[in-house]
Amino acid sequence: MIRKQDRRLRVGVLGCGPIAQFAHLESCVKAGNADLYAICDAAPDLLARMAATYEPEKIYGDYDEMLADPQLEAVIVATSDAYHVPMSIKALEAGKHVLCEKPIGVSVEEGEMLADAVRRSGKVLQVGHMKRFDPALEAARDFVRDEIGEILALKAWYCDSTHRYTNTDAVQPLPVTSKLARKPGGNPKADLRQYFMLAHGSHLVDTARFLCGEIVAVRARLNERFGAYCWFVETEFANGALGHLDLTVAVRMDWHEGFQLYGENGSVIAKTFNPWYFRASEVDIFHEKDATSRRPLGADGHFFRRQLEGLAETILDGKPMRGANVEDGLASIRAMVAIARSVETGDRVEIASATGAV
Repeated sequence: MIRKQDRRLRVGVLGCGPIAQFAHLESCVKAGNADLYAICDAAPDLLARMAATYEPEKIYGDYDEMLADPQLEAVIVATSDAYHVPMSIKALEAGKHVLCEKPIGVSVEEGEMLADAVRRSGKVLQVGHMKRFDPALEAARDFVRDEIGEILALKAWYCDSTHRYTNTDAVQPLPVTSKLARKPGGNPKADLRQYFMLAHGSHLVDTARFLCGEIVAVRARLNERFGAYCWFVETEFANGALGHLDLTVAVRMDWHEGFQLYGENGSVIAKTFNPWYFRASEVDIFHEKDATSRRPLGADGHFFRRQLEGLAETILDGKPMRGANVEDGLASIRAMVAIARSVETGDRVEIASATGAV
């Protein structure tokens, strides 16, 4: 049952494509402290169908007109990657808070430009790394932060599956599409190395940072065979921990995502599911002090709704941001760029030196 608070954040969703339909429009409707105030899309047929389904207060075919609405408080940027930075900056300059889908950009320079805009605006920008709102991963992070002591090592993997769409097509409605949809120039999937790293590697890098803090250097290798891509990334964390990140697209098996984390006072083992199952990770937290383990249920697995509610808490109630901020988003871009440069050169690459595009 949806319980709405008296004061709710008035949210506009930019883009009515698949990610908005699968995640953000429903999140606005279900959130206890936010409302779907407005939607905006350049395709009038798609806009009309989403308006009929979700019944926002306002409907806009022009983004500037939506931003000019004084009642609008925050924007969810649910567009193609190429539009994330310019559309977020427009919203910030119009005095709106932003939830921007990940990755926040495709180059370090783009990310820096957005970070500058956030600082100038004084508004809140949260990056759509929704895995930070997986309640079981939050419990793991709390244990690592408060009890585990020194971290020895992290092994984390994100392996998309050849059977992914067989699984998800069975549980998701078909997305409504439009021939009038606005698309970026060129084909974002023309360079699969870049596309897979931005789409999937951004999750893996952010999860590693969420658990272990700043990554300072990487050394990466990439193997391409039979249409599959496998990155093995050796990572160095600022706290002295070592890491091994495995990004594979696509494994000839079921979806395979999770991590093992070894610390001074215990360990964590996690299995994460395809996000469209809306199921919290299975996380086993082992306490060395009494040789016991616990597994939090994490019954509320709607990460997308939870991340919107987290944003609204920060804006309306002044609570600390639980999600990824613009600096986190920029750090993810730097790490992905460093991985790409390391693959090209075979060298260890420091994150601080990373420039250019993924």
